[in-house]
Amino acid sequence: MNIFRLAGDMTHLFSVLVLLLKIYATKSCSGISLKTQELYALVFLTRYLDLFTDFISVYNSVMKVVFISSSVAIVWCMRYHPLTRRTYDKDLDTFRHYILVGVSIILALLFHDRFTFREVFWAFSIYLEAVAILPQLVLLQRSGNVDNLTGQYVFFLGAYRAFYILNWIYRYFTENHYSRWISWLAGFVQTALYADFFYYYFVSWKNNAKLQLPA
Repeated sequence: MNIFRLAGDMTHLFSVLVLLLKIYATKSCSGISLKTQELYALVFLTRYLDLFTDFISVYNSVMKVVFISSSVAIVWCMRYHPLTRRTYDKDLDTFRHYILVGVSIILALLFHDRFTFREVFWAFSIYLEAVAILPQLVLLQRSGNVDNLTGQYVFFLGAYRAFYILNWIYRYFTENHYSRWISWLAGFVQTALYADFFYYYFVSWKNNAKLQLPA
């Protein structure tokens, strides 16, 4: 644990809390991609297969439970909550996310640290997380205007990965033989996908204007 890892975890947690606040306070999931949320639920379910077998720390276990339960709860609300599901922008959320799942499976089978059940699923979750935000970004571009809570959710989600890159750099220079090239490569790809959104987010913040993305 270091300050960059902690900052990454907290911004990730904050992004989830912002999204839950939007859904439960407004009873609306307008502007939120169900496909991205389904991908994140799949990411956490496949990454944390060791939840009940390997104990690292109370903090680690609690964070795993929080991310799994919150992602499943968000998907449930968007699919089955009698009020929230009516606000889902199905016509805008048309990204073929199953392609991302398929490509991630192929990459995990080809490129992994060890060819074991758990390691392949871990690699799969890393590859999938790198691109899971794509349906959300496409939806926001198609809708144009982005409400404040949705914009903050995406911003903090991107900031979480940026902090994790700093964490990897810090660990590379402070720990002997630290190397997780799969995480590094996927993390840089994931952060790059946010670059356009970050630009328009800071422009809107600087001009004190509503966030708008080009169609």
